[in-house]
Amino acid sequence: MNLTNYPAEPFRIKSVEPVKIIPREIRERVIREAGFNTFLIPSDDVYIDLLTDSGTNAMSDRQWAGMMMGDEAYAGSRNFRHLEETVQDIFGFRHVVPTHQGRGAENLLSQIAIQPGQYVPGNMYFTTTRYHQEHNGGIFIDVIRDEAHDASLSIPFKGDIDLQKLQKLIEEKGAENIAYVCLAVTVNLAGGQPVSMKNMKEVRELTARYGIKVFYDATRCVENAFFIKEQEEGYSDSSIKEIVREMFSYADGCTMSGKKDCLVNIGGFLCVNDDDLFAEAKELVVVYEGMPSYGGMAGRDMEAMAIGLKESLQYEYIEHRVKQVRYLGDRLREAGIPMIEPTGGHAVFLDAARFCPHLTQDQFPAQSLAANLYVESGVRSMERGIVSAGRDKNTGEHHRPKLETVRLTIPRRVYTYRHMDLVAEAVQSLYRRRETIKGLRFVYEPKQLRFFTARFEECE
Repeated sequence: MNLTNYPAEPFRIKSVEPVKIIPREIRERVIREAGFNTFLIPSDDVYIDLLTDSGTNAMSDRQWAGMMMGDEAYAGSRNFRHLEETVQDIFGFRHVVPTHQGRGAENLLSQIAIQPGQYVPGNMYFTTTRYHQEHNGGIFIDVIRDEAHDASLSIPFKGDIDLQKLQKLIEEKGAENIAYVCLAVTVNLAGGQPVSMKNMKEVRELTARYGIKVFYDATRCVENAFFIKEQEEGYSDSSIKEIVREMFSYADGCTMSGKKDCLVNIGGFLCVNDDDLFAEAKELVVVYEGMPSYGGMAGRDMEAMAIGLKESLQYEYIEHRVKQVRYLGDRLREAGIPMIEPTGGHAVFLDAARFCPHLTQDQFPAQSLAANLYVESGVRSMERGIVSAGRDKNTGEHHRPKLETVRLTIPRRVYTYRHMDLVAEAVQSLYRRRETIKGLRFVYEPKQLRFFTARFEECE
């Protein structure tokens, strides 16, 4: 492995949080008590936590300093003005509505932009996004390129929308029956795969002909911008900020979870250009979140988010962030571990179907693989397969995604390359005895977003 491909950390460590690794026999008890659901493991019992990169970031000294400047006025917080100005400058949208996190923004957008029975095409579903769309009467349709469903295929920009699929949907259903196009940058459940600028332009041109709006899921947009700079012709000399600004010039608005690329622990926002949608969103944010000048966040959180957004655009930061994830992927690839190719921007996705070929999808191989990785090493990961996909609300049958994966999600500015080495070694150790991994069955299945709190037991 050529270590020159992986930049050193572009920061100094000022504060540390001690962690411990508990003995294997205790981890075996912990996972049983958690119902083989890694979401239900107490964090004190986790050694390296790769459950999610959402809200698990390490903030900078400037962000912590900004927290002390929090204006906690119930209305008219100066921190919101700072956040609003920052978002408008970076993304280019006219209106900003703050929310407590990304799903708050998804809720608002789904209520104001979807009429019951309308279709919402998108480049692969995301769990909470799809829930809000369907809860408000929308019908999600996946229009991502077919290659995104092939874990072993290593090509750039697997997150692109298939324009022929989108065109066909518009012709069959009618433009008036399309609520909007939901374009995720990057695509989480496809393995953190980016979308090309070319595809964004083409989607905008197609939808403009029919008067259909396009809203981005902007959660990991800075990571997407890095891939464009690195891999798309014509952008190698552009700054990350310039690329982000162009990306969003092809959209009518976006939802944002600030807990990812904004480098904070809580917060989000909705952006729109349309004045009428903005007026509706402001009315609803008071009902579900708070005043339009705080939207469920404290003033100190908005200040940290504004500073974090600016920091996320620094090339040295985002290069290290993406390449640290790539380092883990490269170590696993060299060991022959099956995973989604190529490595995405925020996580390495183990291909549970190939990792555990002795288990059927109804035995929840990804859920079991995540549980067994914890027992093996104290590393916490997340299932992204049939359990996350949930059930069809009309038939009650499982949604059956083609990808059955375990997500090893790297928090930002938290772990070192040596931590990645330990994760790689744990996965390799488990792979050598993969035939011992047992299937699971439900003992408790929630009706909504079941992967968060479901419980399982091992099949005999």
